[in-house]
Amino acid sequence: MSDTSPLVVILMGSGADRDHCAKIAAVLAKLGVDHVQRIGSAHKTPEHVLAIIEHYESGPRPIVWVTIAGRSNALSAFVDAKVSSPVISCPPLSMPEDVWSSLRMPSDVAPLVVLDPANAGLAAAKIVALYDSELSQRVAAHKAGEAAKVTAADAEIHHDSP
Repeated sequence: MSDTSPLVVILMGSGADRDHCAKIAAVLAKLGVDHVQRIGSAHKTPEHVLAIIEHYESGPRPIVWVTIAGRSNALSAFVDAKVSSPVISCPPLSMPEDVWSSLRMPSDVAPLVVLDPANAGLAAAKIVALYDSELSQRVAAHKAGEAAKVTAADAEIHHDSP
């Protein structure tokens, strides 16, 4: 990828989030989106998270952040407050009430929330596709393929016309 091509940074709050992250990364890889995976905690290693943010935000590449943090999701708010790039919060929901820390944000802190990790990857790809017409075509083909699966499944069980 070129030094100015868009990049998705997947930032996990801990190593325990790797399986969740892998689902996001799989969609990005399938669509050919350049991405990296990093680990940093807003609670335990805020200086490290700030260094990660500075590293990516200071470069020439457009960035989309996907943050993964459960329980008290300070990571998404912390990152969003520090960047002008889009931030997608995709918390692993070990407990249903965990979602509230991703939904209730302070004023002027506005990460998007996508609960399904594959959908978070797709959302990030769609944002990156604003910079890349070939990726936009790949996203459209992916969506068409998923739609075809639905109509094929319907055709298997229903043989009359609509």
